[in-house]
Amino acid sequence: MDLSHWIERNARFMPDRTAIRFEGEDLSYAQLAQEIDLTARYLADLGVGEGSVVAYLGLNSPLLLKLFFACAQLGSLLAPISWRLAAQELCRVLDNCSPQALVTEPPFLATLRTMAPTQTTACIVTGGEPPAGWLVWNPPERARGALPSELRVGRPDAPIILCYTSGTTGIPKGVVLTQDAVECNAANSAHMHDLTSHDRVLTTLPMFHVGGLNIQTLPALRAGASVIMHPRFSAEHALTAIERERITLTVLVPAQLAAILDLPNCSPSKLLSLRMITSGSTIVSEQFAKRINSLGIPLAQVYGSTETAPIAAYQRREDATLRPGSAGAPALHCEIRIVDENHCDLPVGVDGEILVRGRNVMSGYWNQPAQTAAAFCDGWFCSGDIGHLDSDGFLYVVSRKKDMIITGGENVYPEEVETLLLDCPSVLEVCVVGKPDEKLGEMVVAAVVLRDGADLSIDAVKLLLENRLARYKHPRELHFLRHMPRNALGKLHRADVRAAILNATAAEGA
Repeated sequence: MDLSHWIERNARFMPDRTAIRFEGEDLSYAQLAQEIDLTARYLADLGVGEGSVVAYLGLNSPLLLKLFFACAQLGSLLAPISWRLAAQELCRVLDNCSPQALVTEPPFLATLRTMAPTQTTACIVTGGEPPAGWLVWNPPERARGALPSELRVGRPDAPIILCYTSGTTGIPKGVVLTQDAVECNAANSAHMHDLTSHDRVLTTLPMFHVGGLNIQTLPALRAGASVIMHPRFSAEHALTAIERERITLTVLVPAQLAAILDLPNCSPSKLLSLRMITSGSTIVSEQFAKRINSLGIPLAQVYGSTETAPIAAYQRREDATLRPGSAGAPALHCEIRIVDENHCDLPVGVDGEILVRGRNVMSGYWNQPAQTAAAFCDGWFCSGDIGHLDSDGFLYVVSRKKDMIITGGENVYPEEVETLLLDCPSVLEVCVVGKPDEKLGEMVVAAVVLRDGADLSIDAVKLLLENRLARYKHPRELHFLRHMPRNALGKLHRADVRAAILNATAAEGA
């Protein structure tokens, strides 16, 4: 069976139950099942089949979920593409995955206009006037009905999600997750959240991230719950939805949650329907967790990565108040080890690299066998994250992947930004690091050594990076150094650069 049986079975048991509420319109489980069949037949007519890639560029939408389950039937892969990417980044991703079909929303056509349709890619826009050679998304009525059995070849071991995550050198890596990995992840989510058909889940995280797609949204549809979906996050709209829709579960990164709590009209009484709030994507401080818990709403942390689908460890409701600084225990269907540089297990309380094993772990990186092999050791995924387990088996994450910056829930790899900044004639050397920020968690800042007689402004940097790099990756501050700290082998000491920036900031505030 493929994953679309989740919707088919729920449609049989409770056809009129709301599956998705989006912009004031409800889609029942029966209607969703019919729309998935319609979508699958339409994609098949476009040549999508086993092993094909369907790329989607757009905000959160029921269409993304219809495409997902249609791909599950066809044995093809859905590649949800970040709408925050600049044109060059987007081109690299699409060149890498070579989609059979590319579906986009009208606001993102401007980014794609330079990309002419090819003989192998059907380019489709969801509305408006299409450019020459493009189609408008409009599955014909004749496509209604169940997909013919010879075309429905999806199975548990078939790849279903191709989700791109930046590499340390800025080269995109496509993480491949199978249908079985998504099923396993959904089972972990159900255990974490005590998820049932009575839940009402608010989705505001972008579903081009596995966090937005897989932590609660897909698991909720598996459970027969109702998903209230917003195109993108708005603190005001999220708060209104929680109160009016009687939301029971939602995933919010710390920056989003802080934005909601900072609203002048926010009060604990408006959040009473929530049984718990799930948070992750960055290290959640114990102080912040206690602040949320004090409102009477447990803040349950989840740990994982795109490569783990993403749920690898989590807190349940009762753990949130007892261990506010922990990322939780290993997931129900997952194993975790802490090892040293020789991959030898470390004792309780000792920090080391976090390794993960389970059916939820990726099958590999798309067309990158060397990188796939490097990511595993004896069947264990090497996360690159550092942490330890306590005597009760709960995980504490002490630092994120080496050098990575997490700003507002988005990952930024310094080398990607540095490569482009070195294109500037004024820049001799550059080092990009994260600086603590109350709202974003971290902000991107750049330390620069200028060439003799040169100058540089933050506005010039933004102009240099415009349309080349997503704006959340742009440095918000410039700090000028006389030289970069390096070791005897010439390796950059990022920690020393970060310390110099923090010291300078502290001196300015003194």
